[in-house]
Amino acid sequence: MSTSPSPWPDACEAAVSLTFDDGMPSQLDRAIPILGEHDQKGTFYINPRGDNWQENLEPWRTVAQAGHEIGNHTVNHPCSSAFKDTRDGGLEQMTLADIEIEIAEGKRRIAEAIPDQTACTFCYPCYQAHVGEGPTRQSYVPVVAGHHTAARGKGDYANHPVTADLHHLYSFPVERFAASEIIGLVEEAVTQKRWIILTFHGIHAGHLSVAEVDFVALCQHLGRNKNRIWTAPVITISNRIISWRKENSM
Repeated sequence: MSTSPSPWPDACEAAVSLTFDDGMPSQLDRAIPILGEHDQKGTFYINPRGDNWQENLEPWRTVAQAGHEIGNHTVNHPCSSAFKDTRDGGLEQMTLADIEIEIAEGKRRIAEAIPDQTACTFCYPCYQAHVGEGPTRQSYVPVVAGHHTAARGKGDYANHPVTADLHHLYSFPVERFAASEIIGLVEEAVTQKRWIILTFHGIHAGHLSVAEVDFVALCQHLGRNKNRIWTAPVITISNRIISWRKENSM
C-alpha cells in the first residue's frame, strides 16, 4: 500500500515537462531566454549528427549548465518511409541492431560533449517506436530501455505516476496551438493529478511552430501557479517517480 499519495513535491497537484525536439535555432534564441525569465527548465532532444557534431553541440553544453536537460533523439532521426518519397533509410528497412546503433551513438556523443550531465532521457523520432514492417515489425522500446531510464513518445493522455510506461511516455504535440489551448491541457492534467508532457519544435520560427506570445503566456501561467503545478525536465520527474514507486513498493 502506498504511504505517499503522490510523487509531486510540496503541495503540487500535477507535473509538467516542456520538451523541445530537433535542436532548432529558435529554441536557443527564444525558448531558452523565455524559460530563464520564468525560472523554468526544459528538456531539449537533439540529433548530434554530421562530421561537426561536437561543434554543433557546443551551445547546448551551456544550456545544460543552466539546468536544462539535453536528451537523445538519435543521431540521424530515422522515421517511417511514409514520411519520404523513397523506402531507403526508413524504419521499415531497419533492424533492432540498426536502431540500437543510432541510440547508443547519440547517447555517447551527448555524454562526450556534455560530461557534466550524468544521464538523459530519449525521444522517439517522429514519435515512432518500431522497426521493420508487416511480419517483421518490432517495437524498439526494449532497446531504448537498455540505454535510458525513460523515453518520450506521443499519446492522448497525461501520464499517471502509478501506471505510466516510463520508456514510452505520452506527450501532447502543441504546434500551432494557442496559449488557451495549451493551458487547458495543463489544467486538465491538474484535475487528474497527472504528469503532462508538452512537445514543441519551433518557437515563432521554423517548422511546427508555436507563436512566441503563446509560449510566453504558458510560461507565465506555470510561473503564477508553481505552488500547485511542478514544472521540471523529463529526467527529473522520471527519477522522482522511480524513487517514489520503490519507496511505496509499486
